[in-house]
Amino acid sequence: MDNKEEMFPIVDEEGNITGAATRGECHNGSKMLHPVVHLHVFNSKGELYLQKRPEWKDIQPGKWDTAVGGHVDLGENVEQALRREVREELGITDFAPERLLQYVFESARERELVFVHKTIYDGPVTPSEELDGGRFWSMEEIEQNIGKGIFTPNFESEFEKIKNMSDRNVIFP
Repeated sequence: MDNKEEMFPIVDEEGNITGAATRGECHNGSKMLHPVVHLHVFNSKGELYLQKRPEWKDIQPGKWDTAVGGHVDLGENVEQALRREVREELGITDFAPERLLQYVFESARERELVFVHKTIYDGPVTPSEELDGGRFWSMEEIEQNIGKGIFTPNFESEFEKIKNMSDRNVIFP
């Protein structure tokens, strides 16, 4: 179960820290803006790795989501949080992240300042007990399943943002 007492920084839309709050406070509908990191892991065939969220998660249980997604803890910067989350969730320590974009995501329960990265990685992926597994998906397979309740709304929204970026060839290998 998620630790509802875990401390997160509260930020403005530029990422400047303005305070701190617990996970529980950030996810209770308060809409306190808190930073998260996402990593899209592509293999050299152009397939995208997605994680399956476990049923015990407090947000979007059982849905397929971005390969790595996690909160920036109080006292961490974005790079530190990204490397920690990738190691914890997928067991990957040797990767070269490329920053793609940042945006504010809002749902009924929370507001997040999302720092989005990508990497190309062909090594072993070892999903942790934090996840309910994962696998590589082709772009066609993802496109065919958008809007069917299989993916998190956050992933679908972000996938569309990335697809619509001006230089798609830079994003999708």
